[in-house]
Amino acid sequence: MNKQTEKPKLSFWDIWNMSFGFLGIQFGFALQNANVSRIFETLGASVDDIPILWIAAPVTGLVVQPIIGHLSDRTWNSLGRRRPYFLFGAIFASLALIIMPNSPVLWVAAGMLWIMDASINISMEPFRAFVGDMLPADQHTKGFAMQTFFIGTGAVIASALPYIMTNWVGLANTAGPGKIPPAVQWSFYIGAATFLGAVLWTVWTTEEYPPEELDRYSENEPGEGSIIDAAKKGEIDTGTAQRKFTIGGVLIAAGLALTYYIYGANFEQELYIFSIGVAVFGLVMAVAGFMQQTLGKDEHGLVVVVSDFLSMPKTMVQLSAVQFFSWFALFAMWIYTTAAVTSHVYGTSDTTTALYNEGADWVGMLFAIYNGFAALIAFALPYFAKLTSRKIVHAVSLLIGGVSLASIYLISDPMMLILPMLGIGVAWGSILAMPYAILSGAIPAKKMGVYMGLFNFFIVIPQIVAASILGTMLRNLFSGEAIFALIAGGGAMAFAALMMIFVDDKAAQEMNEPDALEPAE
Repeated sequence: MNKQTEKPKLSFWDIWNMSFGFLGIQFGFALQNANVSRIFETLGASVDDIPILWIAAPVTGLVVQPIIGHLSDRTWNSLGRRRPYFLFGAIFASLALIIMPNSPVLWVAAGMLWIMDASINISMEPFRAFVGDMLPADQHTKGFAMQTFFIGTGAVIASALPYIMTNWVGLANTAGPGKIPPAVQWSFYIGAATFLGAVLWTVWTTEEYPPEELDRYSENEPGEGSIIDAAKKGEIDTGTAQRKFTIGGVLIAAGLALTYYIYGANFEQELYIFSIGVAVFGLVMAVAGFMQQTLGKDEHGLVVVVSDFLSMPKTMVQLSAVQFFSWFALFAMWIYTTAAVTSHVYGTSDTTTALYNEGADWVGMLFAIYNGFAALIAFALPYFAKLTSRKIVHAVSLLIGGVSLASIYLISDPMMLILPMLGIGVAWGSILAMPYAILSGAIPAKKMGVYMGLFNFFIVIPQIVAASILGTMLRNLFSGEAIFALIAGGGAMAFAALMMIFVDDKAAQEMNEPDALEPAE
């Protein structure tokens, strides 16, 4: 091949710098995952209401990520293509991290979660596309593995911060009714500074390829067409409008029928989130069809995004099932681990007691352990993928994670919880790297951003489903015992491992990837 049309291989430190912002992103994400349920409970939420309060996070991601991906594919200014979104999201996420632990009432905390998650998504989505932009195909696994390392490292520190603030610094981990402990507050303040600082490092140290250069490189990558042209027009097949109407109409009818059934059967109100969501998704698709067919707006962003969704590459469709069950399991774990461990292992649900807060702090440490192990396993993933395949590595990792998550039910000693966290760390490390490495080799370079954003649907939709049904399941099937949500999550992750059998990773067959994240050459 002509070297002028190939992206140059980047050194270890180049990949380090372009991925460093993920340290800050995961700082914010981990503080949210490990502490928001605790904040909600402290402000008066009951354990079976927590999924509904968490619903802001996935809904926000569902809306924000495709939009940001679409816009970043078509952006070029003095900061570049993706970096403006890194920076904008970091600024607002940092502000939300400062406000969240000072929420005076529950609805303020729920609102801050919404803003925080939207801002994190604005920063996170372009980072996924950044790997496809900056690295040649045979370094994609390496790039996503480096992101996994920073995700794990950031999460270790952030998850452990309340414990560190209490046991090393001496801040109180208890407070009066309705008050957030100082140890948690200061953890969020540190997280805000880290988030912004890490993203600024990537913005300052990494130069993006200009559109003309990316256009030249894209000739040797999946898909055809010009990145420059893609920034100017949608390139939409005008014959897809009727398909949008048909699918949209079916989804609207199904959503309304399901809503009516839920109402007639007097089921819990959170199930409306799922049924109405189906109808709204159908409405969006029908509106896109109307804009395309009747108004002739083939280049409108909504039409482009919906059209891209309906024409997803085969590998992306196959990975969607794996992502759905993987992230259902993760969402169950993030919502219910605090409640499950404090009640099932520590024997208390009273948020004002020292024993509850000791258990909640230990959950933070457990989250730090699985994230830390994921950071370490990230360096081994390219080796294992080279020896076997990316499919096998991901399937085995998910199976280990599913068995580990379900096994928490069998544990009564808090220290023994470290063992399943190591298994969950294996799965988490693979979830953050392997699906994206497989996907990036199967989507067009000119649409890297929007397809990475659309791929987020299969992270968000299972979270909405989990938020809709887990509370109902706990109340009606499991007498409010949060530990059973973790068992359900373990089963879902094991099923995701089975779904990897059907994924076609053609890109891996066409190249020989480097063995590992070796030092600079």
